[in-house]
Amino acid sequence: MTQKAARTGVIGGSGLYDIENIECMDRLDIDTPFGKPSDELMLATLHGHEVVFLPRHGRNHTIPPHQINYRANIYAMKLAGVNRIISISAVGSLRQDIAPGDFVLVDQFVDRTHSRASTFFDGPVVAHVSMADPVCACLKSELATACAKADIHTHRQGSYLVMQGPQFSSRAESNLYRSWGMDVIGMTNLPEAKLAREAEICYSTVAMSTDYDCWHEEEADVSVQSIIEIMHGNVAKAQTMLQYFFAADRKPPDHACACNHALENGIFADLKVQDDAAIRPIHALVERFL
Repeated sequence: MTQKAARTGVIGGSGLYDIENIECMDRLDIDTPFGKPSDELMLATLHGHEVVFLPRHGRNHTIPPHQINYRANIYAMKLAGVNRIISISAVGSLRQDIAPGDFVLVDQFVDRTHSRASTFFDGPVVAHVSMADPVCACLKSELATACAKADIHTHRQGSYLVMQGPQFSSRAESNLYRSWGMDVIGMTNLPEAKLAREAEICYSTVAMSTDYDCWHEEEADVSVQSIIEIMHGNVAKAQTMLQYFFAADRKPPDHACACNHALENGIFADLKVQDDAAIRPIHALVERFL
């Protein structure tokens, strides 16, 4: 199922699919060496671009953050021919000036998750990729332009603290993360971003602020009901942003993004002497090196 045509993946909520001008081409029921992704992938066209949508938590939001099969999700995107992923995620704000309803184009992550499978390379093939700059600068720039055209109040940088969940923070934790200089907090973008880098897929996060977590003394503590109310408005904004993003005129790049070559100096093995059992689970990732 590996494709050569460049496609853009969108990982987020199922409500993002309901976009004007979108045309569904196929539903992709993909198996991966790491199991099934969260749901079927929807292959669609939008303004002449092929787009692959995946609801991160399943179409009915039945998968909690710590149970998402992140490896299957990213591997399925790779099999579907995706070479860049737009991650659309709800987050809590850890800064006064990032209000509920604001968007943040994240450029850094801090990982506070645990017990999540965070690599495709569990051995005997070992790989080490750089996560110094975990977000694709080129894709992030295009998203910033789309947010501006959509007239969304957007912060063009920010650090995302990825917590384990599914519970929200304690007040002590929330204030600790603020003291670290974190800007937003959420539960889903790691190991997603790490796996996208290993898969040599460009990755950028659009973080949609829904609340002030629980640090803000003058705001109500975070609740599911309050988040859902803000989320409805945020989803509408994200749909508009995607319209502008895919409607934009783009010239083909002169060269591939550095994200698409992340493994070139990172694989610590001679792939040509590995047996089938070692290569099979990572074949889509290392195929070009064989």
